[in-house]
Amino acid sequence: MTTDASATAARRPGERALAELGLGAPALDPADASPHTFPGGGRWRTEVPSCEGPEALAVILKEASRLDVPIHRISQGSGVWMLSDAEITEMVEATGERDIELCLFTGPRGTWDIGGSTRTDSRGGGLRARGHDAVAGCVEDAVRATELGVKCLLVADEGVLWTLHRARAAGILPADTTLKVSALIGPVNPASYAVYERLGADSLNVPSDLTLDHLTEIRRVSGAPMDMYIEAPDDLGGYIRMYEVAELIRRGAPLYLKFGLSKAPGIYPYGHHMRDLTLSTARERVRRGRLALDLLARHGADGDMAPLGSRLPGELNRFDIPA
Repeated sequence: MTTDASATAARRPGERALAELGLGAPALDPADASPHTFPGGGRWRTEVPSCEGPEALAVILKEASRLDVPIHRISQGSGVWMLSDAEITEMVEATGERDIELCLFTGPRGTWDIGGSTRTDSRGGGLRARGHDAVAGCVEDAVRATELGVKCLLVADEGVLWTLHRARAAGILPADTTLKVSALIGPVNPASYAVYERLGADSLNVPSDLTLDHLTEIRRVSGAPMDMYIEAPDDLGGYIRMYEVAELIRRGAPLYLKFGLSKAPGIYPYGHHMRDLTLSTARERVRRGRLALDLLARHGADGDMAPLGSRLPGELNRFDIPA
């Protein structure tokens, strides 16, 4: 999973004009570049998040075709339990036809149950699974989703992650199931990133306010794929980092570029009462992806995309599972 091929960077935004004005930036340090790639080649993949059902998926696929936006993964945020078997099957079939990975969120979360700690100033336990029954609900969702053909599960609790990793190792879940850590509990330092990897994470969504140096620090201890919102939803800060995309890839590879959307109301948990908003924001996320890809192309940094259809994370470090 390592390479030295991308230690050099493409043109940086405004570089030539600023150099002529005597305002050129210091040269990039090749030591800051991530040495890692995805298995099978490539340093970045794409993800369209917040796809809340078959109708939103159809909008995303149509817009991606119209704007020529390559997609490796499509993820959903409301949860497996908010979709019927028929809806999940329709999404599995539609993404399977295009060789796109479908990722569905697992189970109950602290923000939606009876716990009030998330509404205190400290925000309490956040989205974690509160109690045995919540963990059981997440496992129920995972088993149901994978039996219907879903190959990627999104988790927001360390205990659920470890439990699903053990279930995968035991054959309760298919061996090629991938586990993705939610941005809502994303690690913010190299030590915690390495722990999540060892607990079974196959890709980890880090908060979008991590600095470039933070990404380099993480890449010195782990090659596990990283997910990052290039544009984050408002409840995750609303950060827009399009002009940094080339450098985010150079520092953070292997990296999923997530095309989120700021200045948009939350849509979780989704229902048909939010249909118009959900479809319009789904369409706009794809357009935002096109804008980010256009920036990469203008800076000569659009090469090294992982092959479409690739989804596995490669060899990762894991804690031993007790017998």
